[in-house]
Amino acid sequence: MFRTRTLRTRTSRANTLRTRARHTSLAAAALGSALLIAACGGEAATSSDPDGSAPLAGKTVALLGYGDSNPWGAYFNDVFADELASTGVEITDMTTMDPGTQVQKFNQAVAQQPDLIVVSILDTQAMVVPIQKAKSAGVPVLAFDGPPDPSVADDVLSVLSDNEKLGEYAAENIIEGLQAQGRDSGKIIVLTGTKSMLVTQHRMRGFNRVLASAPQYEVIDEQDANWDPQLSGTIAQQLLAKYGRDGVQAAYGMADYMALPIIQAAKQAGIPVGGEDGLIVTGSNCFRAGIESIRAGELYGTATEDPGTIAVQTADYVVRYLTGQNPPQSEIVQEERITAENVDEFAEQCSHV
Repeated sequence: MFRTRTLRTRTSRANTLRTRARHTSLAAAALGSALLIAACGGEAATSSDPDGSAPLAGKTVALLGYGDSNPWGAYFNDVFADELASTGVEITDMTTMDPGTQVQKFNQAVAQQPDLIVVSILDTQAMVVPIQKAKSAGVPVLAFDGPPDPSVADDVLSVLSDNEKLGEYAAENIIEGLQAQGRDSGKIIVLTGTKSMLVTQHRMRGFNRVLASAPQYEVIDEQDANWDPQLSGTIAQQLLAKYGRDGVQAAYGMADYMALPIIQAAKQAGIPVGGEDGLIVTGSNCFRAGIESIRAGELYGTATEDPGTIAVQTADYVVRYLTGQNPPQSEIVQEERITAENVDEFAEQCSHV
């Protein structure tokens, strides 16, 4: 029913990601610590190999992250697997983009009793009872990217994107872009990720908080695009047709792969993008195409939250947890705002997918 993800080593990519040292403590460092403990006879050694080269041999992880049909999820899943390749851990791939399916798979994972469940929560409310079942069964849960419901937050480990900050950066991009055009008013459309996720809700909380500081700019339509590039393009076409060429001055697509279809829809509708009087569009979850669009003067800005960086930090956390190093219950990944002013600084980090 499920597949065990093939573990491969891509040294050059991992090394590139590790150059962003301020974003994450590295899996290699954690592995080194685990081996040092093993050499000293510490209890954290879990390797069945005499030389301690596979500190997590025999350990199992159930990965219930975003499915490979999602570009962010596909890259996260590969990097996560690569980072754990040398540890000996077995990863059971149970990824999906359907919230209902995720609940079913999560319950099945609990029944299989892995050493750790690693999950990106698609429906915050729907996952409350499954997480409670995992706790009762003694199966630890590590959430990445977005947090669980507050009612079970104390029962879950986490490596979280700074989602409120990402929303703030998106609002800053729009405000700055509209002000640079000299606009004293502006109408904004927003295409969000899945609204049942706290990831989405927290981004909108940050976005709305910053936007409130510039009340001359207002959101006139907010649609759930479910982290789907194709759906984002369809919704963008509908909204631009509904409000017309002069009815929208800015747009927020919650990921670069959602923002770029807005740009494409605007072009198809004959609406100028960027520049002195064109549509101001911002993204997030930086992608190579987003970086290229910023350089082309079309996408005004984006932010980090790239899948590679958080995958490295999540894998690092898994190693520290399963080797008994007692990491903090929750860690936050540092995020950065990206515009034409600093795009070259983040181009490498954001250009792996």
